[in-house]
Amino acid sequence: MPKLKINNVEIEVEKGTSILQACEMLGHEVPRFCFHDKLSVPANCRMCLVEVKPGPPKPQASCALACADNMEVFTDTPMVKKARTGVMEMLLINHPLDCPICDQGGECDLQDQAVGYGYDRSRYYENKRAVKDKNFGPLIKTVMNRCIQCTRCVRFADEIAGTAELGMMHRGEESEIDTFTGAPIMTELSGNLIDVCPVGALTSKPYAFQARPWELRKTETIDVMDAVGANIRIDARGNEVMRVLPRLNEDVNEEWIDDRTRFAYDGLKRQRLDRPYVRDAATRRLRPATWDEAFGVVAAKMKASRRDKIAGLVGPLCDAESMMALKDMIGENVECRTEGAKFDASVRAGYIFNSGIAGIEKADAILLVGTNPRWEGAMVNARILKAWRANKRMKIGVIGENHDLTYPTTYIGAGPSSLENLGAFGDVLKNSKNPMMIVGMGAFTRADGVDVHGLCRRVSEQYKMGFNVLHTAASRVAALDMGLTNDDLSIADMDVVYLLGVDDAEAIDQIHHESFVIYQGHHGDIGASRADVILPGAAYTEKDGIYVNTEGRVQFAKQATWPPGEAREDWKILRALSAVLGRPIPYDEVNALRSRIIRAFPNFGHLDVLMPAKWSKFGGEGNVDKAPFVSGVKNFYLTNVITKASLTMAKCSETFLKRHDSQAEAAE
Repeated sequence: MPKLKINNVEIEVEKGTSILQACEMLGHEVPRFCFHDKLSVPANCRMCLVEVKPGPPKPQASCALACADNMEVFTDTPMVKKARTGVMEMLLINHPLDCPICDQGGECDLQDQAVGYGYDRSRYYENKRAVKDKNFGPLIKTVMNRCIQCTRCVRFADEIAGTAELGMMHRGEESEIDTFTGAPIMTELSGNLIDVCPVGALTSKPYAFQARPWELRKTETIDVMDAVGANIRIDARGNEVMRVLPRLNEDVNEEWIDDRTRFAYDGLKRQRLDRPYVRDAATRRLRPATWDEAFGVVAAKMKASRRDKIAGLVGPLCDAESMMALKDMIGENVECRTEGAKFDASVRAGYIFNSGIAGIEKADAILLVGTNPRWEGAMVNARILKAWRANKRMKIGVIGENHDLTYPTTYIGAGPSSLENLGAFGDVLKNSKNPMMIVGMGAFTRADGVDVHGLCRRVSEQYKMGFNVLHTAASRVAALDMGLTNDDLSIADMDVVYLLGVDDAEAIDQIHHESFVIYQGHHGDIGASRADVILPGAAYTEKDGIYVNTEGRVQFAKQATWPPGEAREDWKILRALSAVLGRPIPYDEVNALRSRIIRAFPNFGHLDVLMPAKWSKFGGEGNVDKAPFVSGVKNFYLTNVITKASLTMAKCSETFLKRHDSQAEAAE
C-alpha cells in the first residue's frame, strides 16, 4: 500500500487510489468537473490540478494520477492556485454567465467553484461562440451554450445506462455534445444526466422555472414505482411535490434512479380522489358523500354478508400498515397477487431476491427467466450492466422475450422447455463459481405458475445458482411476508370486494357484476370506476409507511406532503371503518400498529438489513405448459395509477415507445 504526504500529512492508501481521492480522505477539497466516482476518468477539465514532488515543475491532474510511495502532494501552493484560476478563466470564455435565469442556479458546480477558485475578471474579449440546443426528448432541457465539455453525460450514457447514444462531436472550438442520430436519448435512466451535469447545460424540462432549491422542503423517503425500493429525496413547496431526486444507497440504487421514479410526480396532483363517493341506487352514478354516509353504506353491506363472502385485494403501492389493518378487519380472504401471478408463497426464499441487488456484482453468470429487467427493475438492470462491464467474460442467458437489455445476452429460448434443457448455457453455469438466476413475474402470470416456480427451484439447485425473484409491485414482498395470499379465493364468488389501491384490469374483471365493491385509493382510475363506494386514501408521498423491496429489505418511507381535501391515511380509514362495523381492530395509533406487525412478523423489525431466508422446498412438481413466457411490463412509463395520471409519462410513452417499436420492427 503506497505511503505519501499530502500537505505535509502522511497517509497510506489502497493501491490504485488517485491523488484526488487521497486528498478527500484527509478532508482537502480538490475542485473538479469531469471526475465522478462512478464514471471512468478522462482528465479533460484540468480543474483538479495539484503540485507533485518528485516530478516535473508543473501542476498535474490529480484525478488521473495514482498515489505512489514517497510522493509529496500540495493542493494550495501559489502554482496550484494560479493554474486553477487560469483553468476557470478558460472554462468561462464561452459560458453565457446567465446564472440569474439558469435552472441550475444555487446547485451549480461551475458557479460554486468560480467563486471559490476563479478570478474576478477575464482577459478574453472575443465574441462567445453559440451552440444550437439539442432535442434530448421530453425530460431533458438543453442549453448547450453552457456546456464545458466535461463529457460526464457521454460517459454515463455509455457506462451506466448502456446506451451509447451521446458523443463529443467535431474538434477544437467546434466541439459539442450531441446524439449520433439526432433522436431523443432512449434510456430509462436519462434523468441522471441532469444530476451528473456540473453546469446548467442539461436540466429537468418538467421542473424548468418552477422553483429554486432554497424554496423547497426536502424529505428523504422511498420510491414505490417498482419493487427495487430506490432511496429518493422529495422536494416539495407547500403541498406540491416539485421534484424527485436520488439519494445515495450503495446496496440498492447507488446514486441513480430511473425516469419513472424521477418524473412521474406530476401524476400526484391529477385525477385525485379528495372526498368519499357513493353510487346512487337510482341513477347508478357516483355522487359525493360524507365519511359517515360512506361508512354507513359499507357497514350495512358488510354486516349483511357472510364473512367468508367478503374479500380484500391489495394493490401495488400499498404500505405494510394499511395491508395489516385490512387483514385484521377482513380476515384471511385477502390476496395481493392481483395481476394473476401464481407461485408458492409458503417459503420466503422462494419469493425474494436472495442474492441481494448489490450481490449481482459478484455473479459470473446470470440466467434471466421470464423477465425484462430493463423495464421491470431498471436499477437491477443497471447492476447487471455494471457486473458485465467489470467482467466481460460473464455470460447472461435469457429465457422469455428477447429484449435489448443494454448488454450482450445469449438467447436460450422462449418458454419452460428451454429452462428444462439449457443446452450449451448449462455448461456455462456448471463452470461458473457464482451463477445467479433472476425470475420475473412473466414466469408466474400463467395457469401453471406454481409448477414453473418449482421448475425454477430445481434448475437453480441443479446448477447451484443463487435464486432471485424480481417483483414489479412495491407492496408485494411485505404482503407475502404478512401472508396476504389465498390460493382458494375465488373473487367471482364474493358478495363484497374491498379494493385497497387495486387498479389491475385482470383482478377487476373477475369481480361478479352484482358484487358490492369498495375502492380505497388515491386516484380515479379503473378501480374507482367499478366501485360502489369510494374512500379517498393518501399517496405514498403523503404518509409515513413501511415498504419491503424485492430483496426483502425493510425500508421506511416518510411523509413529504399532506393528502388533498378529505383524503386520509389508509390505515386510519380502515381503523375507523372497523369501529363502525362493531369490530374495532386493536390499535388506535400507528406505533401500536407497527408493534403488532413486528410481533407477528419479526423480520419487519430489522430496518434496512437483508435478513437471509432459510432455503427449503417450494413450488409445484407438475408438468409445465410449453407456452412462451411473456414479460409482466408492456409499457415502462405507464405501470400504475400515478404514472397513468402523469402528463410527463404520457409524453415519454408517446416519444420513446414509438421509437422502441420501430427499432424492434427494423431488427426483425
